[in-house]
Amino acid sequence: MADPILLARHGDTECLLLPALANRHGLVTGATGTGKTITLQKLAESFSQLGVPVFMADVKGDLTGISQPGNPGEKLLATLKDRGIAPPEKLACPTTLWDVFGEQGHPVRATVSDMGPLLLARMLALNETQAGVLQMVFKIADDHGLLLLDLKDLRAMLQHVGDNASQFTTQYGNVSAASIGAIQRGLLQIEAQGGDKFFGEPMLNIADFMQTMDEAPTSPAAPAPQGDASALGSGPALRTGLGVINVLAADKLMNAPRLYATFLLWMLSELFETLPEVGDLDKPKLVFFFDEAHLLFKDAPDALVERIELVVRLVRSKGVGVYFVTQNPLDIPDTVLGQLGNRVQHALRAFTPRDQKAVKSAADTMRAKPGLDIATAITELAVGEALVSLLDEKGRPSVTERVFVLPPGSQIGPITPAQRQALMANSLVAGVYDQPLDRESAYEKLTGRAAAAPAGGGGLAAEAGGVFKGGPAAPAPAPADGGLLDGLKDVLFGTTGPRGGRHPGLAEKAAQSAVRSMGSAFGREIIRGVLGSILGGGGSRRR
Repeated sequence: MADPILLARHGDTECLLLPALANRHGLVTGATGTGKTITLQKLAESFSQLGVPVFMADVKGDLTGISQPGNPGEKLLATLKDRGIAPPEKLACPTTLWDVFGEQGHPVRATVSDMGPLLLARMLALNETQAGVLQMVFKIADDHGLLLLDLKDLRAMLQHVGDNASQFTTQYGNVSAASIGAIQRGLLQIEAQGGDKFFGEPMLNIADFMQTMDEAPTSPAAPAPQGDASALGSGPALRTGLGVINVLAADKLMNAPRLYATFLLWMLSELFETLPEVGDLDKPKLVFFFDEAHLLFKDAPDALVERIELVVRLVRSKGVGVYFVTQNPLDIPDTVLGQLGNRVQHALRAFTPRDQKAVKSAADTMRAKPGLDIATAITELAVGEALVSLLDEKGRPSVTERVFVLPPGSQIGPITPAQRQALMANSLVAGVYDQPLDRESAYEKLTGRAAAAPAGGGGLAAEAGGVFKGGPAAPAPAPADGGLLDGLKDVLFGTTGPRGGRHPGLAEKAAQSAVRSMGSAFGREIIRGVLGSILGGGGSRRR
């Protein structure tokens, strides 16, 4: 049985997080600057010490210090002494750095097909009609064996479906050119934000988030990693069986909040879909921290919120604990908030009506303690102080305690660029994801068929093997003789375009002018007869 995590204390009062109930999820809330990040770091390193892997997004760029031993400053030591808390034992956690853009960590990629139309529609902020068209495009690609791996595959597929909409209408439904254009514009925005680096291969193996490491020996030889996934390379650790902490560099990613939120939702969905049912364990298999959680639900359609609620509710039985970190508890929908059993509430500032509502909501949802006015206490909490209610051994929320969160033993603050490079070089996944892979997929197949098609015949719709029907055949070339007479005839009597449109010649224009000058019905009938004889009987005549 894993030892409880001592999270906070005040005098003789201690708040213990039971590892067996850590997969009942949790919530850390509070205004900016009240200590949420320190609480997150303390929780993460405590899980790591128990051998539980952790994933967390580093929104502000200061969580990488968890990989280095701490060195408390004089101000912190003085605060701890004043609160009657002993300085923490110095420790460091094995850490793997990740970055969607591949700059501050190992690249993280997903294929377009694996992301799916629902999450992609969320990322592109599509309306219901546009999302339906995107789902249709995915279905057409699946039915015809066209892989959607990166954004250029999706763009090529959208262009193909738009150019050949009439061929798909009867089987898949109407294809709106306006919707195709809106999706393409959304993809351009994602590319401008660097999102094209996220889509592609090699795709992240979610098992690489769930690893432990043995104690690093004094010799240069690398220890063998332990856990659910094979890996390459090695990295430093201080004890046997420490859970690897996966830190996603999200400071730049936050400039594209929809991409950030969709990426985290995709990872949570991957965990839900790939991990087996394990029931109740003595400790979680993985703990997942969602920082800036309000971005997950902002402007999210009901279908997506229902999906998040379902995943949060059911992923518990797969051994995963999910902890949301946000400023305001009102940021979390009630259906999700009800699933979060472990609560840490830092100070809230009741300066606005919404803040006052948030204070009341937070106070009403925490278990009352006689003699403690929770609503008043929330506005009076100091930095590092919190109201804590954790699940007891019977799964019941404990009474709310006003306590001080213990500081982490690892470094508080970011690491240096040299330390970052050393972590990446010695990582368990060093060399696994660094080089992108671009194999044959929808883009190559569609553009290759277009290049192989005869001029004027079918465009992207022309496919070898007959998967899609080709366009109209190229017109037969004009004979070499008679070219001058044919040109003169076109000038005098006009031409018919490839789509049936008329381009009038000089004689026809003169006749039309005559029509406009004749006011009688008799004159108009004569002109119709003249035009009919000139154009080979093409004119319509009333009977």
